[in-house]
Amino acid sequence: EPPSGIQGDDNLGSMLVGTVMRKVKSRTWKKQRYFKLQEDCMTIWYKSKKAGKPHSTFSVGDLEGVREGHQSEVLLSLADEFPPDRCFTLVFRGRRGNLDLVADSADEARSWVRGTRKLMESLESMGERERLDQWIGDWFKKADKNKDGRMNFKETQDLLRMMNVDMNEQHCHSLFTMADRSQTGTLLDEEFVLFYKMLTKRDDVMRVFQDFSGDGQKLSAADLEDFLREEQLEAEDAAGHAARIIETYEPSDAAKQLNAVTFDGFLMYLGSAEGSIQDPRWCGLFQDLDQPLCHYFISSSHNTYLMEDQLRGQSSVEGYIRALTRGCRCVEVDCWDGPNGEPIVYHGHTFTSKILFRDVVQAVDKYAFKASDYPVILSIENHCSVEQQRTMAQHLNHILGDALLRSPLEGKGLTGLPSPEELKGKILLKAKKIGGLEERVGGLTEDPLTGEVSDEDEAAEIDNEHSHRETFRRKTKKSKQHLSKELSDCVVYCKSVHFSGFKHSRLHQKFYEVSSFTESKARKQLRDFVLHNSRQLSRVYPSGFRTDSSNFSPQEMWNAGCQIVALNFQTAGEAMDLNDGLFRQNGGCGYILKPSFMRQPGGGFNPEAPQNRESYLPQVLHIQVISGQQLPKVNIKEGSIVDPLVRVEIHGVPLDQGKQETRYIENNGFNPVWYDTLRFTIHTPELALVRFLVEDYDKTSRNDFVGQYTLPFCSLQQGYRHIHLLSRDGTRIPPASLFVHVRITELA
Repeated sequence: EPPSGIQGDDNLGSMLVGTVMRKVKSRTWKKQRYFKLQEDCMTIWYKSKKAGKPHSTFSVGDLEGVREGHQSEVLLSLADEFPPDRCFTLVFRGRRGNLDLVADSADEARSWVRGTRKLMESLESMGERERLDQWIGDWFKKADKNKDGRMNFKETQDLLRMMNVDMNEQHCHSLFTMADRSQTGTLLDEEFVLFYKMLTKRDDVMRVFQDFSGDGQKLSAADLEDFLREEQLEAEDAAGHAARIIETYEPSDAAKQLNAVTFDGFLMYLGSAEGSIQDPRWCGLFQDLDQPLCHYFISSSHNTYLMEDQLRGQSSVEGYIRALTRGCRCVEVDCWDGPNGEPIVYHGHTFTSKILFRDVVQAVDKYAFKASDYPVILSIENHCSVEQQRTMAQHLNHILGDALLRSPLEGKGLTGLPSPEELKGKILLKAKKIGGLEERVGGLTEDPLTGEVSDEDEAAEIDNEHSHRETFRRKTKKSKQHLSKELSDCVVYCKSVHFSGFKHSRLHQKFYEVSSFTESKARKQLRDFVLHNSRQLSRVYPSGFRTDSSNFSPQEMWNAGCQIVALNFQTAGEAMDLNDGLFRQNGGCGYILKPSFMRQPGGGFNPEAPQNRESYLPQVLHIQVISGQQLPKVNIKEGSIVDPLVRVEIHGVPLDQGKQETRYIENNGFNPVWYDTLRFTIHTPELALVRFLVEDYDKTSRNDFVGQYTLPFCSLQQGYRHIHLLSRDGTRIPPASLFVHVRITELA
């Protein structure tokens, strides 16, 4: 049954009939495939014309967006062959490759683009309940092997195994019989939903419900107020809040008339955004964005053009599009002289493929402000000749137009950096510059002086580390690189300079000068960094030895106040989870205000000794991990079921770093129950992130990753909360969740 509101839509009508389109992978690989929307209006099926070739499917929920026209490298390379109105790209969540398609006519392309967008919208606007029913229905279809719309007991058992449940056969059979109301020995789909509901009975939530319910059947408005005050610690306007919960989440009109909430409504509230572990108020834009740029952590990407590793990976404009649409605000562009006078972008001295600088700037122009209105910094690593630098400046000016910041903001003297708010919609260039800002204002022009070779050249860094014996020789003949005045003029507030030490910087460094540090160089000076970073921008990037594009933990750099901590966005794992966790707050705008003790010019905060600061108030975090719900299957091995454990990690100043875990539960990814309590002391709450990680325990090898969720300690909501888990790629995996109880107390 398609969701309401999309019946009778012409575009969907033609998608349900199906269309032959070309699937394109390169200039030479273009093959016809038959694409069709399935009856559930949630799955797209496609098949090659050859007999006996298997078909593929994907769910509309896997899609992140639809791009019209030539908006991928592959389609751009075929622009001369197929007109843009017949081309479109389906973009998947996470790190799965795009699907580039060419329809036979503009009308067919338009039908698919509009129809798919409509389906994505209807999925977004679905309530939690519809979404759960949808999910159960999807499983039912997967398991109904003979497609008769019924499930016998054997099929039901297989389905449970697919859903990660290891079920005692008798228990399973008795529930099956209870659900089989038509007494046919098979379950119809609505009987299966009933079976599923009995199976997922939430005893853990029932215990809480019973504790607060007067009659065990419902929570009156007064009961609900008590719960909000005593457990959720939401005393503010508890009466109004209780009324809103009843209005929003209670499915039964009869209960609403009684001004009460049933168990179903209570469960819906606990599973909703306001019942989640992260305070919804932190998710919107809530921070002051009027302070100087150096007072913010800025979401930053390293080697943005790479889709894989640094030696042989694919360079692609797609890397920029993905980073920018994830809210990244500082991207890296490695520029080298290319053929025909056109500068190219790639990882120098390696076998990575090459892309045109012009195409990168076009992608930035198009995608810079899709996820956030706040400024984007292009971090240029410039290895080009003066001629090609001129070409770079032309492309920047021509393509970005007014969005490119070319001169200091009006009315802003040369006193300090502007704020994210003042730079809304602007693109800033971070690169070498001839002279400073003062000359520009005074109207002096200089000869095209020379700038030092880029500090950010990783090849040079590796060279350096290998040739300590020659250090003396290198220092004396530091190469000079000629800069083009045109490119230099595009640099205003982010002039790249070599770092000569904190004392030198305190005496001589201008507010608009930015230094870059490799992670190892930054680690050596974490102590002195906080003060430096209250005045200057610093960029830290991964060591050139990380040829696999792995990441360092950004946390230790944030602890020292470094703003531009550049990570390989293309590499999933703990570092990117922390980055996503920090930047998910504040509307995902890519700028997070640093704690006040890191912004004060006289602030003596030392991450190594957090107890020495004035407003030192350590806190204790108690987390009771109660249960898990529908954890995804990780091991593809036939019949294997997850043995889940939960690890809670604190990432913060060195004293706060810690991890503890629950027991593992054998063979139950469906509804494991722990009731294990973990306790942490946190000395600098303002910098701490909490990461919840679910793993599949394996006594012989490394545990497998199941799901995670990371959030700032300060955005935790107390009381009974659900944590909606994310996949390795940071995308949602509904309905997988954890149920926990959170308490924060002061250290006695």
